[in-house]
Amino acid sequence: MKIQSVRADNRHRRFEVTTRHGDLAFPYSLCAPAPSSSDRLADVYVDPELGKEAFTYRLASGAEGSVHIDSVLDFNADPGYLAELELYRLTVEAKARLDASGLSVRDVAQALSTSPTQLYRLLDPTNYSKSARQLLSLLALLGASVKITDTRPARRARRGRRKDRAVA
Repeated sequence: MKIQSVRADNRHRRFEVTTRHGDLAFPYSLCAPAPSSSDRLADVYVDPELGKEAFTYRLASGAEGSVHIDSVLDFNADPGYLAELELYRLTVEAKARLDASGLSVRDVAQALSTSPTQLYRLLDPTNYSKSARQLLSLLALLGASVKITDTRPARRARRGRRKDRAVA
């Protein structure tokens, strides 16, 4: 994903990143080096040397830092990015389990009713158009199960709630 523009929002202490999918925020506090009141932000721009997939900023002290779009998408919990990340993790796990199992590619492909070529595509971590069903079938064949966990932070209970009072 390419970054179209980036601007600094000093009031909210964050960068505003614009992509073709919309605007995303990224806080200064996650940057290294981080802008501060003693070392203010001097310049920020979409970096063409990084393929417009990152932005670079310069502080008043001369220190520079770059932030890749993946960091911005991860911070904003972009569903498409997170889905690709999970698919990548499952693929790496499937490949490691296949290597450790001692089974041949032909045997696994036959058990999945597919071709060895398709199995190699399934094991390619850069292929994001693969079928999740086939990947889950492969993991099950290799003795793995996938569990879904809630990774959102737990909601804090509200303190000092007003109790409904009966009006007399």
